[in-house]
Amino acid sequence: METPLTLMAVHAHPDDEVLGTGGLFARCAAEGVRTVLVTCTNGEQGDDHGGIKPGEPGHDAQGVARRRLAELRESAGLLGIETVELLGYRDSGMDGWEGNDDPEAFANVPVDDAAARLAELIERYRPQVVVTYDENGGYGHPDHIQAHRIAAAAVERTGIARKFYYTAVARSGIERLFEHAKEAGMDVGGFELPDDFGVSDDKIHAVVDVASYADRKRKALLAHASQGESIFLLQLPEEVQNVVFSTENFTRVFSQVDVPDHEDDLFTGLR
Repeated sequence: METPLTLMAVHAHPDDEVLGTGGLFARCAAEGVRTVLVTCTNGEQGDDHGGIKPGEPGHDAQGVARRRLAELRESAGLLGIETVELLGYRDSGMDGWEGNDDPEAFANVPVDDAAARLAELIERYRPQVVVTYDENGGYGHPDHIQAHRIAAAAVERTGIARKFYYTAVARSGIERLFEHAKEAGMDVGGFELPDDFGVSDDKIHAVVDVASYADRKRKALLAHASQGESIFLLQLPEEVQNVVFSTENFTRVFSQVDVPDHEDDLFTGLR
């Protein structure tokens, strides 16, 4: 039996599936492409009720994980994700947090061990397209970097994926976003992009139009209501939200099929 067209995205935490790939998931589902989300951690280092941070009195890591996984299920349903696979590792927290030192934290798991588990999923679902983060994890988060490492290792080990991409945030796009926000009268303070955030336009090989699924992305973000960071984008003016939610960018790592330099569909050459 021929393997159906399948997308697999490898993400670090519950909620990461929305911003970089939420529109892609929704579009693929609408087009009949099988969708598989692999979430590596349970999100224990997220905010607890009332914005309580890890390490602060009253923060219940296991309660946070339960809440975030329930939110993930709701988000996946809104985006039309057919299958969610949980690796179940412990959230490492942001770079420099105390959670980084936990030997059970995802960032401290031997890459070969975690990659072997992911390779089993790749062999099971046989995705033609795999998506994850770049070497810096997008912005330096230890779990994002680890997700990159295990995805790259598993893709190489299995040799199944025909195309492999990193999610990409265009620095130029973020700069335009904050210009739009300032023009709309929002207080963005002395905003300055960190040097390691985002990529230059020449590193973006695919820009996928997901404007038709912007509302689903908004609702999926709302599903992750326990994490305040997702709400910021929903406080932006509607016209600014449309800029954020209408396209998703990707850097092509490799393709075993002929593709143009700039794609508008990650399944170009496979359909």
